[in-house]
Amino acid sequence: MSFDAERVAELIMETRLRRGRMKKLPPDVAPTTAAEGASAQAALARRTGAMPPAGFKIGATAKRMQNYLGLSGPVAGFMPSAGLHPSGVALPFASFTNPGVECELLVRLARDLPPGPCTQEQARAAVGALFAGIEIVENRYADDLAAIGVPSLMADQVYHAACIAGDPPPDWQALDVAALAGRMTVNGEFCGEGLGADLLGHPLNSLAWLAGSVEAAAFGGLRAGQVVMLGSVTPPIWLDGPSTVTVAFTSLPPVEVRLT
Repeated sequence: MSFDAERVAELIMETRLRRGRMKKLPPDVAPTTAAEGASAQAALARRTGAMPPAGFKIGATAKRMQNYLGLSGPVAGFMPSAGLHPSGVALPFASFTNPGVECELLVRLARDLPPGPCTQEQARAAVGALFAGIEIVENRYADDLAAIGVPSLMADQVYHAACIAGDPPPDWQALDVAALAGRMTVNGEFCGEGLGADLLGHPLNSLAWLAGSVEAAAFGGLRAGQVVMLGSVTPPIWLDGPSTVTVAFTSLPPVEVRLT
């Protein structure tokens, strides 16, 4: 039986509409490879009117995030434009399913990156701006990740729920991006910190990885104007209720979101 990406996207949408928790997909439906997971994710983007997407999130670019999720390498998910917000936004806590937050570095592309092998230098040349961000993630899974499977996690956008973007500095090219230190607070309490170098050795290695990934190939490559979350330098902090979250990286304007 051939793989049906549209059927996987349909099941994910049905689960989200009823605010349910995603369970292991039936064996005759579930994607079994990264390419199938990416294909189902692209089908989900088409089904939700997010093609082409406003950007992408990259998960598990830091070793401790790979350990936390039990993954051997990065994975990526599309971001719809409706989920992109400026710093200072207030969002209803109840609109998210078991939300958490992550401390992210973001870029906005100034030129296209076609799907295929990409060097760090090629990735850098495509970047128009770099800034701090917060990713809102959702633990929307009834089974553990081992049961769900990585291809199904890919199909479901890799926990992604929303992106809050800060303002870019005047000249990001002058910064030592790998040395940028980020920290996150929730309701004023310190929750975690890390360095840009935690992301595959250099944040722009994450962008180069994405350009060559099966996820980028499924979407026809990366496009100018898209926002890419390069990864979290901290594990997710799962929230118990309404919260104010702040992320600050050295040399970058801070970013804040209020979940009310």
